[in-house]
Amino acid sequence: MTTTITDAVAPGIRDDDGMPTYVAFLRAINLGATRKFAKDDIRRVVEEAGFTDVETHINTGNVRFATPMRSRAKIEKALEDVFAADRGFDVPTIVFTVAEVRAIADDAATLSEEHPGLARHYVYLLKETPSRDAVARIEQSATDAGQMVVRGRAAHALLGPGYQAGYVDPLNAAKLLGVATNRNSTVIRAIAEKWC
Repeated sequence: MTTTITDAVAPGIRDDDGMPTYVAFLRAINLGATRKFAKDDIRRVVEEAGFTDVETHINTGNVRFATPMRSRAKIEKALEDVFAADRGFDVPTIVFTVAEVRAIADDAATLSEEHPGLARHYVYLLKETPSRDAVARIEQSATDAGQMVVRGRAAHALLGPGYQAGYVDPLNAAKLLGVATNRNSTVIRAIAEKWC
């Protein structure tokens, strides 16, 4: 029996043939020899779990899919369960609607324009929205290397000429973000252009 979703699509969720579309970002994969998870394997596992319209982008753990599920927490849990079963290690997964990814990419473009001459611009994608107090602490982590700007579930590391390549967390802010993964702003904008 085929089930058709007839309810109106929730705000911010693209509707492809009645199916909401999301983008998931996987954390801490393809680092070292023991946490390998190639994009073709990610696509296979997501499809085997029953998600449709599955596509990956580069090999850093970015996957788009459609599902009738509407709860972000339930989608994240379902993906984390199948990833752990397939890989044998936990893969924290952070899910956004396509509209949310587009907004993050737009913020990244605006912030880059407002801060010309950045050495790097990383976007940390957060599992949970930080509290007001947490946002204040994150944004107070500015140093000569740069500053953090928080927008919802995204924290932008704007790194200036004082940033030295190779430092993973030059502003010492990652510990304040909770469960998060980061991507270069160029990758975020490419994903938004491709999928959103």
